[in-house]
Amino acid sequence: MNAAATIERIEVERLSLPLHSPFATARRSATTADSVIVRVTDSDGRVGLGEAPQNWPVLGTSVAGSAACLEGPLRDALLGRSADPVAAWPLIDRTVAGNGPAKGALDSALHDLVGHPPLRLPTLVTVPVGEPDEVAANARARVAEGFRTLKLKVGTDAATDVARVRACREGAGPDVALRVDANTGWDCFEAVRVIRALEDAGLGVEVVEQPVGRRDLAGLAHVRRHVATPIMADESVFDLDDLVEIVRHEAADLVNLKVSKTGGITPALELAAVARQHGLGVSVGCMVESAVGVSAAALVADRAGCDLDPDLDGAWWLAAGAPYADRVTYADGHLVRMVA
Repeated sequence: MNAAATIERIEVERLSLPLHSPFATARRSATTADSVIVRVTDSDGRVGLGEAPQNWPVLGTSVAGSAACLEGPLRDALLGRSADPVAAWPLIDRTVAGNGPAKGALDSALHDLVGHPPLRLPTLVTVPVGEPDEVAANARARVAEGFRTLKLKVGTDAATDVARVRACREGAGPDVALRVDANTGWDCFEAVRVIRALEDAGLGVEVVEQPVGRRDLAGLAHVRRHVATPIMADESVFDLDDLVEIVRHEAADLVNLKVSKTGGITPALELAAVARQHGLGVSVGCMVESAVGVSAAALVADRAGCDLDPDLDGAWWLAAGAPYADRVTYADGHLVRMVA
């Protein structure tokens, strides 16, 4: 990339892509992936893409809001300025407050302009919330497709979540890594009861993700102190201030970083470095989104390194025929990020 290249055009496209099956968590059930694609063209004629997914319960932003942010203040601030993502990030960050998905889309598009070699990374696949027989069937199907790490969504009913995890383990077999994600669905006392029951049952859960509410860091720390299973913070970590509070409360063993939460590839890599400096493990995830956003997440996972298999299955959920699908492919439990 020409270091002197400047941003010539910023264009947006709204997407609503059907999923091949519902994606259900403790926070929502989705049948489409709704997002904004931003297309950045530089003065050398190169084009980069980024994505701002809509996820109301987690991100709190909309397709309309992200599009307005990208077509308004961010475009006004960035046109004619350097297309170098490191140089552009401070300007992106200070132009608007919040709006992580829009910022993340623009920062990702600038990284995409640079171009990157293909990547092949392992990825987990999500098993949605469901009745135990559904969970077991889904687990068997995903293992048969070659996935070696499953993330089971729980948190809708603490009283029956142990049965769901047991069913997932039975469906997956003993040799598949199993992660549990409550998506803030438990309180800290429920979380301790459920996680201890999973430990007593010997179900081999490698990590429990976000057992309690986003702001309940005292509760998150309580859970970590009272169970043996590692605890990973996801919804509790958007930015550096959040990470500082996780460290201060000793509330987690690992953090899950996402481009749409942190506001881009650039800040996500910075957070990964800070987390490691303070002894926290790092994983990288994505939203249910197109291959554009998942491609950006894969770049973060590769550069930051992951202590657990990253969560890059977002585009796997899309029905056949989705646009930009050639950017990533899935095979034998791996994601392949194609040349940008």
